[in-house]
Amino acid sequence: MTSETKTSGSIYAIGDIHGQLAELHRVLDLIEKDGGKDAQIVFLGDYTDRGPDSRGVIDLLIEGKNTGRNWTFIKGNHDHMFELFMQSPPQHDPQIITELYWLHPRLGGDTTLASYGVISTGRTRLMDTHAEALAAVPQAHVDFLKELSLSYTHEDLFFCHAGVRPEVPLDQQRLEDLIWIRKGFHEYTAAHPKMIVHGHTIVEEATHYGNRINLDTGAGKFKPLTTAVFEGDKAWTLSETGRKELTPA
Repeated sequence: MTSETKTSGSIYAIGDIHGQLAELHRVLDLIEKDGGKDAQIVFLGDYTDRGPDSRGVIDLLIEGKNTGRNWTFIKGNHDHMFELFMQSPPQHDPQIITELYWLHPRLGGDTTLASYGVISTGRTRLMDTHAEALAAVPQAHVDFLKELSLSYTHEDLFFCHAGVRPEVPLDQQRLEDLIWIRKGFHEYTAAHPKMIVHGHTIVEEATHYGNRINLDTGAGKFKPLTTAVFEGDKAWTLSETGRKELTPA
């Protein structure tokens, strides 16, 4: 899905959630206190895997979408793996190394299916788990995964999950890079056409690198979820004590 451009004003972003429903409620409360119920929010992807309640997270996001909240949902690599698994026959993301599969505990698909009541551990036949998942996962959740955006543009900000391929126009970025890239993107220190706001790679705290801002603070490893607010060329993280300005490291 293509990027969009919106008019000026505050915009909020939430880093990788990874099935942490309680943390999602916490940061949504922070946003509401800072910007009100109608605040514009971009979710940076990885709603599923590793945490205990991927189903609850997707339920909440769909509810917000259906009630007309000003929310934009970006696709993460974990969401894409879940989407591929729900196809018939189940598909495997070629970006994953051969020894791994989405259901492997390292990736966390097993915990996602468990939140739907499907236990995948201890089974030897993938087709049995797949058949049970098709029966347990609501079609609305499958549709939600399919409809996720790959990026979103707001003024001088470009939101995506993992990052961008340097020196490739933003409107020509590939899915594989937008949801998976690390090395080439992280090593690039020159300016991009817009400030890139992303997650995907865990950092100790939200970090501003001058040409990009990383908001993945490890919710997938049971660390606090991070949200930030952007106004023009300024950015702040939000906490229970208010705003903290994000400046280039």
